Amino acid sequence: MRSIRTLACAFLALALQTLPLPAFAQQRAPNRIVIEQGSVKLPTGETVAYEIGTLYVPENRARPDSRRIGIGFARIKAPRPTGAPPVFWLPGGPGLSVLGAFTDKDDTAQSRLRHWLNFGAVGDLVVVEQRGYTRRGEMLVETADALPLDKPASVRADALAMQALARRAVARNPDKDLSGYTIEAYAADVDDVRRALGYDKISLFGGSFGSQWSLAVMRFHPEIVARAVLSSVEPLNNGFDMPSHVFAALQRIAFDADRDPGLAPWLPKGGMMEAVQALHQRFAAGPVRVTVADDTGKAQTVVLGAEDLQLAFLAHTDEAKRWPAFILSLYHGHYDDWARQAIADRAAGPVKLIGPLADSSLGATAERAHLMRVDPAVDLLGSWNFASNFASAADWPTPDMGDEVRLPRITPIPIVFVHGDWDTSTPIENTLGLLPYFPNGHAILVHRAGHNGTFYQLREDPAAKQAVYDFLRTGETRGLPTEVSLAAPKFDVPGFAPPVQ
Repeated sequence: MRSIRTLACAFLALALQTLPLPAFAQQRAPNRIVIEQGSVKLPTGETVAYEIGTLYVPENRARPDSRRIGIGFARIKAPRPTGAPPVFWLPGGPGLSVLGAFTDKDDTAQSRLRHWLNFGAVGDLVVVEQRGYTRRGEMLVETADALPLDKPASVRADALAMQALARRAVARNPDKDLSGYTIEAYAADVDDVRRALGYDKISLFGGSFGSQWSLAVMRFHPEIVARAVLSSVEPLNNGFDMPSHVFAALQRIAFDADRDPGLAPWLPKGGMMEAVQALHQRFAAGPVRVTVADDTGKAQTVVLGAEDLQLAFLAHTDEAKRWPAFILSLYHGHYDDWARQAIADRAAGPVKLIGPLADSSLGATAERAHLMRVDPAVDLLGSWNFASNFASAADWPTPDMGDEVRLPRITPIPIVFVHGDWDTSTPIENTLGLLPYFPNGHAILVHRAGHNGTFYQLREDPAAKQAVYDFLRTGETRGLPTEVSLAAPKFDVPGFAPPVQ
C-alpha cells in the first residue's frame, strides 16, 4: 500500500541533513565505476572488510545522450570460496537506503550488518541501492502539500494532491529525466552491477519492493539468475493490494485477538470484527471533531470522517500486537491518539519520488484495476491503496510498461517464497497466486507473520533459516518447510480502564 501519505517518511528530512552526498556523487565521474575499500569494527570486536562503490549508469538507457547517475552498492566477500553464485540483496521501499549499515551506529544499522555477515556461508554478498534514492548518488524528493484539518480526509483530495505533486516534481527537476525510473531500469541496474563486478550468475534476495525488483530482474534478465529467495512478495501486477486480501489478514489477526484474555474486558460480544463494523456504521452517520494538544502544548482540532476511518483500520498493523488496542480505543470513543496521527499524516512532508515513478510505470492490468474498484472490502477500507496512483499516472513521466511485463509467466528459476498471513501490506494471496508460475518454486507460509523479511519471519525456526541458507548455496530444497507458525503475541491493551459491563 503506497498512497501519497504512506510514501512520506517522517525521518527523511533528518537523514538528508545528516548524510551529505559524497563529492564524487555530485558530478559525473570520469570512470564508470568507483570502488573504495573499507572496514568496520562490530561491538563484538570482529572487524569486517567490505567494498563500497558507485556505478554510473545512464538515467535513461533509451537515450544515447542521457546523463549518468550513481547507483550505490557494497560487497562483502565470503571468508572462503563456496562455489555458489553471489547473493544480490535488494532493499525494499521503494526508497530504503541501507548502505549506512557500514557507518551508522544505531541498532538498526548494526543489526543489518550482522545479518549480512551470515551470508558469508553462502558466498559473496552484494547490496544494491535504488536509482534515485541512494547515498552514493541522488535522493529524489519533493514535498507533498499539507491537507486541511477542518474537513475530513478523502481519496479525492489525496488524488488531487498526488497529481499536483507529480506536476511539481517534473517542473522542479528540469535537469533530470524522470521517465527513466521504471522497473525495467531498476532491473538493468542490477545487471550492470553484476557485469561490473565480474559475476556470471547471481542469486536474488529481497522483500516487499525488493521482491518486486527481483521479479523484474527475472523477467528482463532471466539468464543471469541462478535462484531467488523472496519474502512479503509483491508481484509485478500487484503493486496495489486487493482490498479483500488485506481485510482477510485483519480477520486473521482478529481471530487471535478475540481469544486473548487480556483484551476480553474491552471486546464487544462479537469480537474485533463487530468493533470494526460498529465503527464503520458510526462514521457513516457523520464526522467528529477532536481537539488534542500538540508537542508544544498548543491545541489543534481535526475533523475525522468515514474515509479517515478507512485509513485507521490499517494503522499499526505493521506490529499486529498493537492493532486490536488501537481499534478498541476508537470503538470506545477514545480518539486522541488517532487524531494526533491524522494531524501528522496531513502535514506537508517529503515524498520519495521513485515510489510513484515506479508504481505509475507498472500500474495494473485493466482486469485487476476493475477487480480492485469493485472489491467488496472497498466499503470498509476504501480505495486509498490505488485510486491516487491511478488518477495521477498520466502526470508522472514514466511510461506504462504494459501487460506483457505485468502478467506472470512460467519461469523455471528455482525460488523460495516466504510469506506471512498477517501481512497487510503485501497480502499472502500474492504468493499463492504467483506460485503456479514457478514450477521449481517452494512456498513457506508463516502463520502470524507480518510484513517482514525472510529471516525475521523464520526467527522461531532455526532449522528453516538454515535450510534457506542451504538453498541459496546449493539449490537444495529438501530441508525447507511448507508452513511455520509463530507464537501468538501478547496483545497490547487499551490505555484506559475497561467499561463496566
